[in-house]
Amino acid sequence: MATTQLPSTTEQVAPGRHLLRAILLTPLGIALGPVSAIAAFLATATVTDRIPLLVAAALAALIVGCALPVYAGVRRRSVTVLVTAVVTLLASSAAFLTVFQPVDETVPQPHSRPTGYWNLPTGSRLAYSLQRAHGTPRATPVIVLHGGPGTPGDGPDPVERALAARGYDVYSYDQLGSGRSNRLADPTGYTVARQVADLEAVRRRIGADRVVLLGASWGATLAAEYLAAHPGRVARMVLTSPGVLWAPAWQGRDEGDIWDRLTPAQERRIDALEASPRLAAWSLLMDANPKAAHALVPDSEFDPVFAKLLAIAAPAATCHPERPLKNLPASLPGFYSNQFTTEDQLTVPDPRPALRRTRVPVLVLRGACDYKNPGIAREYDEVLPNSTLRTIADAGHIIDAEQPELYRRAVTGFLDTEQDGRAPDRTESDRQR
Repeated sequence: MATTQLPSTTEQVAPGRHLLRAILLTPLGIALGPVSAIAAFLATATVTDRIPLLVAAALAALIVGCALPVYAGVRRRSVTVLVTAVVTLLASSAAFLTVFQPVDETVPQPHSRPTGYWNLPTGSRLAYSLQRAHGTPRATPVIVLHGGPGTPGDGPDPVERALAARGYDVYSYDQLGSGRSNRLADPTGYTVARQVADLEAVRRRIGADRVVLLGASWGATLAAEYLAAHPGRVARMVLTSPGVLWAPAWQGRDEGDIWDRLTPAQERRIDALEASPRLAAWSLLMDANPKAAHALVPDSEFDPVFAKLLAIAAPAATCHPERPLKNLPASLPGFYSNQFTTEDQLTVPDPRPALRRTRVPVLVLRGACDYKNPGIAREYDEVLPNSTLRTIADAGHIIDAEQPELYRRAVTGFLDTEQDGRAPDRTESDRQR
């Protein structure tokens, strides 16, 4: 009599194990592929800034990272190839449509054209504007240093015209990496020392033995750094809403941040502007290799984004962040100049010992509701032996926009004393103090 032979325990369990392995490892491969691609993209960025090589490394890691777990789960080449191909297609398409699509922002157009360009021995090509002195020019010209770093104006303002009417040749220039001046292929080249060297080269180019410096915000920091390096080349300085004198001294202290004064509506607009997978990838690359980040999102793309961001945040620099600010400069700012010059400020030697030895007359102007810590302006007044600190009522960080007449009188009055020794005009806020 024949007997029925039952399958062994191993034969019964094997299909269940195979199914379980496929269920566990196939989703792992689908998830691991994109993760491997991101890791390879960033790892490769540490050794090269060539985007095609980063993409090739990411694609290879995507295929391998997906295929190995899937094959280990299904043990079938055809299924592995199909799953890997689908994952690769979907992940590549998503990356192409997000990370590799440029952020589209309108490029601002400056209101005026530059007088010309300086090709300096430092390697910088800087756009400049010149307001010629009326009548006989004074021996000492004025050089205007814009803020930011990287946020130039775009034409002669009322103070520049007023100074030209008083006999000053007034030069304003777009600092390296901003406005109409050239950008660097290597963004790590934006340093405080380079900006100081450019300013000295400008002084030599215009043939001035000494200059008057008008610096606003970061421009005041640059003026102070230049004075510390070249004390015999500065006749007078006006420092408006100055940035920190020496950044390392303010680490861990409340310097004051414009982003803390944004209204909810402004915050939402900025969040929407920054909510981009491309900018998220850029941020990761900045940590791995700034040159690669610059290659992914170049100046031509990031500068218009930066301009939009500044336009949104600009009202927060005034006494009334909720009010729209009119007549904003339309010159193209320099994002990478801003980021890397600011970062380099934390590495520069302390200029304060040299500044304490100077005797150059300095006027420091601060708006009563400037978002910057009042201690910053006070430090300039304490360090510079021949300085005067004045507070302008009803003005924030951009005094010339909020109190143009008081600002004009303060600047021209201070500089008029160079010629005739008269006491400078006192602003309304000065008389109230």
